[in-house]
Amino acid sequence: MAGALEQIAAFLAVAEAQSFSRAATTLGVAPSSVTRTVSELERRLGVQLLVRTTRRVSLTQAGTAFRAQVTPLVDGLAQAQDGVRAYQTTLTGTLRVSVPLSFGLHALSDPLIRFRAEAPDIEMQISLTDRFVDILTDDLDMALRISGAPDDLSTIWRKIAPVPRSMVASPDYLSRHGTPLTPADLQRHSGLAYAHLAQGEVWQLTDPASGLTAPVRVPATFTCDNGDLLAQLAVAGQGIALLPDFLLRDAIAAGRLVRLLPDWQPPQIWLTAYFPPYRRLPAALNRFTACIEGAMGVAPL
Repeated sequence: MAGALEQIAAFLAVAEAQSFSRAATTLGVAPSSVTRTVSELERRLGVQLLVRTTRRVSLTQAGTAFRAQVTPLVDGLAQAQDGVRAYQTTLTGTLRVSVPLSFGLHALSDPLIRFRAEAPDIEMQISLTDRFVDILTDDLDMALRISGAPDDLSTIWRKIAPVPRSMVASPDYLSRHGTPLTPADLQRHSGLAYAHLAQGEVWQLTDPASGLTAPVRVPATFTCDNGDLLAQLAVAGQGIALLPDFLLRDAIAAGRLVRLLPDWQPPQIWLTAYFPPYRRLPAALNRFTACIEGAMGVAPL
């Protein structure tokens, strides 16, 4: 049995064409199928909508009233369907995006400007936060995160760009406390930890030449969930920090920070875009992600 919408569509096609065969041609089905579908609608409503003769098909009084009532509803449904499809294929609507605070301040403006030029009709709602967000419960279209290998099975994700990191301290700090020459030396220094644990974070350092990995817990003088503040504390001589290079590059170039243990590398982390579990990303999300990827290609993190 055909569904209610299919029955109404068949009835309206017959009412418009005044012929089952012409309606069938319009709908792309057999005339017998249209006849059966309209008869099912009449049985379901308990009223005759059409008068059939050998020469023509006409509306009953009930059919005329029913046609007048359902036509705007069907037209509205068609418009709603077209509007929903537009979100999948056109650059319209609103994008709600969560972005790490430091990345947003240092690297997001160029992708936003690129995207605005390509999609001027999109309203962007950007939330800068270093807290972990849940895309589904927080009603987000995208969350950018800087982290290790993605392990969130409730979302889909795309790696955007690697995020190199360096271990640094200020010349003043090193003159007062000495320069660590091995990972083990770090345990005698003050750490500036990007973590939520009071005892600090464990730095997994690997020597690429030997493949040797040394896990080191640096005693934390300061623990913070924002990289900009930790970089400022490092410049002020408050300890050793392990942070993304995009937070350190200017201070290193100016001599305010010095790279430490350059032969020992931390695990690779990535700028990753997370999305709700779409079967296919809407056009706006695809385009915005491409703008971020393009900006990272021109100015890598």
